[in-house]
Amino acid sequence: MDEAPPVSHALDELGVPHRIFRHSGSVRSLEQAARERDQRPEQVVRSILFRLEENEFLMVLVAGPAQISWKALRQYLNRSRISMASPEEVLDVTGYPIGAVSPFGLPGPLRILVDTSLFAEDALSIGSGVRGVAVILQKDDLLRALGEVETVALLAA
Repeated sequence: MDEAPPVSHALDELGVPHRIFRHSGSVRSLEQAARERDQRPEQVVRSILFRLEENEFLMVLVAGPAQISWKALRQYLNRSRISMASPEEVLDVTGYPIGAVSPFGLPGPLRILVDTSLFAEDALSIGSGVRGVAVILQKDDLLRALGEVETVALLAA
């Protein structure tokens, strides 16, 4: 039997019900991931890491293919400049490779913003910490497990 991914362990510690989904092959797109999980793309949560300045990062959770408005994010953060974290920074800050990033089981505290697009779906899937493996859970369980996070509308028009 395959070992549970790190995010599953973190959710177990929080008492959050979830299930693990393992893809049979490599995942090349959000649409493919959703289809194999028997979900719509809007049910796949992307955990995106932004660099605010050197050694200061922020994670934004957004549903599916939706695009974050950089202008809205900069305005919300009251910052004139932000950038996406590099793959090396993502691994260093989260402990997970791109494509497996999650807001759970992180090595340290990290500010997390939740885009309101997550509220449209009941069942969601998130990164598990391992590429090709996802964690599927209910929206209410995800929000409860996240605790006190900032909710904001950040989607591009």
